[in-house]
Amino acid sequence: MSVEIERKFLVTGSEWRSAQSTYYCQGYLNTDRQRTVRIRIAGDRGVLTIKGITSGLSRPEFEYDVPVADATEMLKLCDGPLIEKNRYVVEHAGHVWEVDEFLGDNTGLVVAEVELSSENETVEMPAWVGEEVTHDLRYFNSKLSANPYKNWPENA
Repeated sequence: MSVEIERKFLVTGSEWRSAQSTYYCQGYLNTDRQRTVRIRIAGDRGVLTIKGITSGLSRPEFEYDVPVADATEMLKLCDGPLIEKNRYVVEHAGHVWEVDEFLGDNTGLVVAEVELSSENETVEMPAWVGEEVTHDLRYFNSKLSANPYKNWPENA
């Protein structure tokens, strides 16, 4: 079993924009409290991901490559609007940061995630990282599909 351990932050600066980006389109086949099942096309790769319940900063995660043609058809089965974003991969102080610049109904939202090897791991923050939102469920991609950023009262 694979375990995902990550922290999530809002992004305040733009220095990350010089990194290479990949277009992502993803949707959710299941967003039950016990699990989420996501289908994603990332560049030229199709990926099926199953995630369990988050405990602290960790949750079980299983990922499987699927043919892009199959992923395209599975996206048609998803609940809610699809999540579209450009993902930038930035290395900083020994960690790889993934910066997601959301598009469509979530335009204006930019979030950075860093994966850790343990929940107690120390991370040096890049200058462009702002408020931590790891435990704010609104920022989970599955929640953004159900309640897009454009619908949040503070963005109206």
